[in-house]
Amino acid sequence: MNTETVKTVADYVTENIKNAHLFKKHGIDFCCGGGISLAQAATKANVSLEVLKKELEETATVTTPGYDYKNWKLDFLTDHIINVHHQYVEENIPLLIQYAARVAKVHGHERPELIRIQQLFTEVAQELSAHLKKEELILFPFIKKLVRAEEEGTPAPKPQFGKIDNPIKMMETEHDDAGAIFKEISELSDNYNYPEWACNTYRAFYAKLEEFETDLHHHVHLENNILFPKAIELERSLNS
Repeated sequence: MNTETVKTVADYVTENIKNAHLFKKHGIDFCCGGGISLAQAATKANVSLEVLKKELEETATVTTPGYDYKNWKLDFLTDHIINVHHQYVEENIPLLIQYAARVAKVHGHERPELIRIQQLFTEVAQELSAHLKKEELILFPFIKKLVRAEEEGTPAPKPQFGKIDNPIKMMETEHDDAGAIFKEISELSDNYNYPEWACNTYRAFYAKLEEFETDLHHHVHLENNILFPKAIELERSLNS
C-alpha cells in the first residue's frame, strides 16, 4: 500500500510539530485544510513531491526539543491551549486593532488594501473573541468531564448539546471562517511584505499580523487534528 495516499498533511504535523514550518514555507495549509495527502498538497502548492518528502525526512532528523502534543492527556491539552494560544489571541487583538486603525488612517489613501485589512481583522477579532469563550465555557469543560469519567470508570456525562460532535462541528466551521479571512489578509498584504518606505508602525503591524496568523494555524491544528478527534473517540468509548 502506498502510505502517501493515506497519510494526511495534518498527520505529518501531528507526528512532528516542526513540519508545520516546512508546510508553511510552501504555502500548504496544515490546519483547516490539512486533511489531504502529501501528493495532493504538493500538486496544489506546485511543489515537487520528492522535494517535500526529502525535506520531511530532514526535519525528522532534527533533534531540537518539542512537545509531544498527541500523547498529552486531553484535560492538560485544553489547559495548554487556553494558557498559551487563547491568551495570545486576547493579548494581541487590542494591539493589532490599534495598529490596523493607525496604518489605515495614515496610508490607506495610497494603499487601499490597508483599509480592507483593517475591516477584515476587526471582523475576525470579534469572531475569535466569541469563539474562545464558547470553547472555554462550554466545550473544554465538557472534555474535562469526559476525562474525569474515564479516570473514575463512570459513563459519559449527558450534555444539553447532545453529542460532542455538535459543538465540535461548530468550532471547526468557525475555524474555517477565520482561516478564510486570514487567507484574504495574507493575499492583500502580499504575504505581509510591506513597501520599502513603510513607517515603523506599518512594519510592526505586518510583522505582528504574520505572527498572529502563524499562532492561529498552530492553535487550530491542535484542536482540529488532535483534541477534537480524541475527544470524540473518548466519548464514544465511554458510551460503548
